Amino acid sequence: MSTIGRDGETFVVDAALLSDAFGLDEEQIRQGMREGTITSRSERGEDEDAGRWRLTFHHADRACRLIVDDAGTVLKRTTFPIRSATPPPKVR
Repeated sequence: MSTIGRDGETFVVDAALLSDAFGLDEEQIRQGMREGTITSRSERGEDEDAGRWRLTFHHADRACRLIVDDAGTVLKRTTFPIRSATPPPKVR
């Protein structure tokens, strides 16, 4: 699929890999990461998933999850809706 840069346990993901998932251009992805409107989480695989990492990115009501191996090769990419952390306004 694609390769992600890696330095130890730090990953560098090209904005192009996230732009389709969130419907944003690459500059908007970079700006969202700087401003904190796009957040990420990385998890190291254990047992049968050893040697793999799960990288999950959140923006608004969408998430993009990348499963990568130790070399940073993307093995699987999924996007899915999530519940927003901010509750919707109450209707009166």
